[in-house]
Amino acid sequence: MRINAAAELAEAGLPAAEAARVLAARFGCSARQARRYADTAARSGRVAVPEPAAVFTVKLPVRLAAAVREHAAASGRTISAVVAQALEEFLPGGGRNDPRR
Repeated sequence: MRINAAAELAEAGLPAAEAARVLAARFGCSARQARRYADTAARSGRVAVPEPAAVFTVKLPVRLAAAVREHAAASGRTISAVVAQALEEFLPGGGRNDPRR
């Protein structure tokens, strides 16, 4: 959200130093951190803001839990990212909507 706020200020024509002062006041962060937001926004523009996450504990067979861990490590992703993608694809309204499920 802070990088996107910095991008908005840059799009409005505010110099990075002034944008950093505005961001520091708006978000209660240091001027140095606010300048990092402004610099990041200048380099990459707006970024996607992830939706809030919640801890969700499930019990899985040991074999399945091991397979998920191995797949996550092999793909360079977190276990949470692998499971979230699998659930998005499995649940109705996700990527694949298989009527047999």
